[in-house]
Amino acid sequence: MTRTVTSAGTATGTMAGTRVLVTGAAGGFGAPTVARLLERGVQVVGLDVAAAEHTIACDITDDAAVSRAVAEAVRRLGGLDAVVHYAGIGIPNDAGGALAPDALRVIDVNLLGAWRVTAAALPALMDARARRLGRKGRVVFVSSELAYLTLPFVSAYSVAKRGMTAYADALRLEYGSELHVTTVYPGYVRTPIHDAGREVGLALEGQVRREEVDDVVATVLRALTTATPPRDTACTRRGAIELWAGRHLPGLVGSAVARRIRHRAAAGHFDGSPIAAGLVRRLTGRGTDPAPIKERSAS
Repeated sequence: MTRTVTSAGTATGTMAGTRVLVTGAAGGFGAPTVARLLERGVQVVGLDVAAAEHTIACDITDDAAVSRAVAEAVRRLGGLDAVVHYAGIGIPNDAGGALAPDALRVIDVNLLGAWRVTAAALPALMDARARRLGRKGRVVFVSSELAYLTLPFVSAYSVAKRGMTAYADALRLEYGSELHVTTVYPGYVRTPIHDAGREVGLALEGQVRREEVDDVVATVLRALTTATPPRDTACTRRGAIELWAGRHLPGLVGSAVARRIRHRAAAGHFDGSPIAAGLVRRLTGRGTDPAPIKERSAS
């Protein structure tokens, strides 16, 4: 894996010949990442719900399907040097509501799916180290700012992404002699994963720090190419400051978020969403009318 560094310190290694597995390969982050890797001469196989060029159909909530798909990916690639985890879904939920079906589905896809794929890929990743001049395999987990910044109605997603961080830490501790493990923390990026929230009047846009697809893709590529990849990394400088604050000043950050949520509830930002009705009553003492959701979405 050759590597150069620009004046700004960005890794721009060619990675030619490297063998990479990408989950969520057809998604908002996965598709451009696959394209960029192919441009660099990387051998790539993706996993997603539907098969396509360079992509194997795989339900990552199914143990047997994951085992088959990862084995096929390793066969096609002739081995494996890195895994990138993008696969995920986002369905709003009430933290005090039922687990099934939505919360369980989010946790199964976002957290346990990454766990299944990693476990299935580990033998090939560790074998790659022995075959490729002593270089370690790499695993890149794409988590979220919601792993450390809690917001309402995304508890299942936050649990999954915080759990992903814990799993990455455990993997690093137990397999760090064989693997480089990086966790990436994007902010809000306008991709289809947020469609479910918009449909029920709970869009995150405007509530959290905005980033662009290329911020995330470039960060992942740096994690794959730099000689010593970071343990944890944000995608922008503002993101790095927020990550530090979330890690070191959780009480202060949590209080600021709570004040903002109370203000938004009082201003009617959650009105019209059935999921938010209870929170609005608790914070403001007034009820909500779920009927105007479509009217608000169209405005």
